[in-house]
Amino acid sequence: LGIDPAIEISRTASEAGVPTITGFFSAAKAEKIRDRHGQARAIVANNVLAHIDDLDDIIQGVRTLLTDDGLFAFEVSWFADVVEKTLFDTIYHEHLDYHTVAPLRRFFRRHRMELVAAIPQPTHGGSVRCLACHRHTNPTIEPSVEQAVARERALGLDRPETVRAFSERIDDTGEQLRQLLAKLTSEGKRIIAYGAPAKATTLMFHFDIGPPAIEAIIDDSPLKQGRYSPGKHLPIIDSAVLERDPPDYILILAWNFASAIMEKLTRFRAGGGKFIIPLPHLEIR
Repeated sequence: LGIDPAIEISRTASEAGVPTITGFFSAAKAEKIRDRHGQARAIVANNVLAHIDDLDDIIQGVRTLLTDDGLFAFEVSWFADVVEKTLFDTIYHEHLDYHTVAPLRRFFRRHRMELVAAIPQPTHGGSVRCLACHRHTNPTIEPSVEQAVARERALGLDRPETVRAFSERIDDTGEQLRQLLAKLTSEGKRIIAYGAPAKATTLMFHFDIGPPAIEAIIDDSPLKQGRYSPGKHLPIIDSAVLERDPPDYILILAWNFASAIMEKLTRFRAGGGKFIIPLPHLEIR
C-alpha cells in the first residue's frame, strides 16, 4: 500500500499494481488506514521526512500503524555528510529538517520507540538509513547507532563554530569555482552544465555562476528539456548537443551522479572534453 500526495504518481502506482492513497500521511490518516487495511510489519519512508514540518504527528501515525514486531525504515540526507563534504546545495526550500542521529534517537524515545540501526548510505552525497521499532519490545540496538552518534560528536555538529566553519568552506569553494570559470572563459573555452536538479539552483545562485560563462544545461529528463532554469534562465537541452556542437567543458551540477554521467559520456571525453565537478571538492577530470 502506498501513500503519496501527488495525484499523477498515485494514479501511476495504482495502475502498476500498488494501490496508492492520494494524500499526505498523518496520524489521522493512519487511523483510517489501520481500520481499513490493518497494521503493517514494515513502513518505509525514503527521502520524505526532511520535507515534513510536524514530525511528531507523522511518528504518532507510524506507531498507530506498526505491529508490535514491525519496523519503521526511513532514509534521510545525513547532516554529518552535508557538513563534512560541504554538500550545502542540498539545503533548499523543500527540506525543512536536516537530520542527525543523536537527536533522532531522543525524538523516537519520546514517542516510545527505539532507533535500532543507523546505516550510512551514498545517496545524495551522503544519507543515513534508520530503523526504528516499538520500545516496549526491548529491541536489540545495533552498534551502528552509537557509531553514528560518535561520528557526529567527532565532527562537532553540536557546536556553533562547526557551522561557521562550514559556511567558510562553502564560500571558499564558490570562489574557487568562479575563478576557474572566469579563467576558462577568458581562454575562449565553452562550458555547458549537466543536470538540472533542484539543488543546482541553490548552487548557481549561492556561487553566483550562470550565463554567459555557462551556455546551457543538459538534462536527460524530457520533462525538463525545452524549459529554463529558475532565475538564471539557462535553456535546458538534451545531450544531442554533445554530438553536433560539443563544448570544451561540462560542469556537472548533478555531482552526486558524476561517475555515472562521465561513464555515459565517454565519447565526449574521447574527443578531448573535460568535466568540472564542483562538490564535494572542486576538481577537473
